[in-house]
Amino acid sequence: MTRRRGFTLIELLIVVVIIGILAAIAIPKFGNSKERAYLASMKSDLRNLVTAQESYFTDNNSQYSLTIGALGSAFRTSTGVTVTMGAVTSTGWSATAEHRATTKTCALSMGGTATADGAPVCN
Repeated sequence: MTRRRGFTLIELLIVVVIIGILAAIAIPKFGNSKERAYLASMKSDLRNLVTAQESYFTDNNSQYSLTIGALGSAFRTSTGVTVTMGAVTSTGWSATAEHRATTKTCALSMGGTATADGAPVCN
């Protein structure tokens, strides 16, 4: 009697189907994880902007910076993130952050009429 080694065609097909099912489950979850990572980097950049603005405020006679560039090396954005200053007054300021890989944006307001003072809000 001879022994045959290897897998049958049915066994190989079952393995391929199982791998396909696992991939169909995992790929959408991976995409959602990337979206959350982009939002986390935008929120982090806005929190870092708060620190840089408060430092600028302390060093410059109680005035907030009107532009990101005026903050110098105190503030750098993450890769792919664009932070834009909004309204700047003597009592507060606002900013928004966008990432090139997502359509969502995050915003932050400090002082003035801010409702969620200092907490980045994404939509």
